[in-house]
Amino acid sequence: MFTPEPDITRLRNNRTLPLLLVLLIFSVCGWAQTTAAPNSSSTQSASPTAGQAPSPTPSPARPEPAAPQQKPAAEPPSNGDQEGGVFVFKKDVEEVLVHATVMDDKSHRLITGLDKDAFSVFENDQRQNISFFRNEDIPVAMGIVIDNSGSMREKRDKVNKAALNLVRSSNSQDEVFVVNFNDEYYLDQAFTNKVAKLQEALEKVEARGGTALYDALLASADYEKTNARLQKRVLFVVTDGEDNASRNNLEQTVRRLQEENGPTVYAIGLLGEEKAHRARRALETIAQRTGGMVFLPKTLDEVDEISKTVAHDIRNQYTLGYKPTSPKSAGGYRAIRVEAKAKGYGKLVVRTRSGYYPGQEQSQ
Repeated sequence: MFTPEPDITRLRNNRTLPLLLVLLIFSVCGWAQTTAAPNSSSTQSASPTAGQAPSPTPSPARPEPAAPQQKPAAEPPSNGDQEGGVFVFKKDVEEVLVHATVMDDKSHRLITGLDKDAFSVFENDQRQNISFFRNEDIPVAMGIVIDNSGSMREKRDKVNKAALNLVRSSNSQDEVFVVNFNDEYYLDQAFTNKVAKLQEALEKVEARGGTALYDALLASADYEKTNARLQKRVLFVVTDGEDNASRNNLEQTVRRLQEENGPTVYAIGLLGEEKAHRARRALETIAQRTGGMVFLPKTLDEVDEISKTVAHDIRNQYTLGYKPTSPKSAGGYRAIRVEAKAKGYGKLVVRTRSGYYPGQEQSQ
């Protein structure tokens, strides 16, 4: 069944639309009056003399757009560079980028400082040649997607604090947007790195309605894909229940989040006993398929520390690029596996996205 594309460009204060329409009508009327011939004396004075260019006609005033403007696409060269003081990826259109976290199998501590030779990348079980490698903290485009349903009312203060601490603990060049959702979803703050603006957006708490988690994630991913100038993309989502209001189901959501260069999803599930199994399964599936993590804290007090863990994880990832031996034009799902081995370490575990669907990424 066809499911319409979620549109995250809607704003919470949609009630301003009638006012904007009225302003537009008045502006057009004023423009029409200035271009019409008023009386004989004014018509004579307005007529240009021979060889004199006529005065330009004033343009009608335009109302402010009701949604953030999309950023123009940038050309994708083959390496990284600075744009406006911010590091951005420059990659060949045929190159696939993979963000990977490496941990010790026993201690589960993050392993940093490995070089390119420590890694092997496999696509559909075929080893790939690594053409791009970085092991440094790189800024990300991040969406903070917070459940605003009725059951979250008493939890939002601590959740908001944790979300802001995530931003403060992250790279200062990150670009962040905020989406609050219940049975609807709202872009309450477009991309910014201003903590005060993010805080204001997080404080738009309604705490009512159901939980359209899947729709909110997909709309956020679409907004991120269209508007982010940073190639590395993350969604940080906090919810306390099972999705009960989305047009999309779990399978559709995972499928679209696995489009090429889709976001890594980090999820916090504040789940009670009721329907906890299905909600947990959904969050685990989304996080695992996109290379992220899911956290299921027993108490609300753990959320703040989790947000710092997420920031630490994001800032200590490796980025590997390769040109698939099978061209992207062949289509079809591509399974990805990354392995790491290095002297002085025991068994290393690599967490990354489980695969992707090629050819779905818009030009960046």
